[in-house]
Amino acid sequence: MSLQKHNSAKAEMLIRKPIAEVFEAFINPEITNKFWFTKATGKLEEGKKVDWIWEMYQLTVPVLCKSIVANEHIQIEWGVGDNQSKAEWTFKALAPSKTFVTITNYDFQGSESELISKVIDSTGGFTMVLAGLKAWLEHGIELNLVGDKFPIELMEEGVR
Repeated sequence: MSLQKHNSAKAEMLIRKPIAEVFEAFINPEITNKFWFTKATGKLEEGKKVDWIWEMYQLTVPVLCKSIVANEHIQIEWGVGDNQSKAEWTFKALAPSKTFVTITNYDFQGSESELISKVIDSTGGFTMVLAGLKAWLEHGIELNLVGDKFPIELMEEGVR
């Protein structure tokens, strides 16, 4: 089985909030910036291009929303060149105030070792995103997990 054909990262988590609230957290940047990126040029809408911005890393990533089914599914293409991939969110209501979220990032580009690295990084990254979402929606706590994963102070010292 070729790794090139079967490269994907997956993260899943139960969020104890209604499905509409969890879904909105991923399409509305005014909520998403509480647990993931710091800014966006707009809300996710099917067929629309937006930029997601991580100010602490001086990083802007172009995003094309390929498909949205309210409270069920989001599919995007994001990144450029060898860093372009696809991501998909699925939402499943387990009870009125319990939503199971699955995020799959796939179609990575690169050599076998680059693919392995991208799958590992994406799995960890989306696990942190879901943990941050859970803390924010369930408890109103902004954990700043993404910003603290690699603090700017270490970047300034040239550690990375």
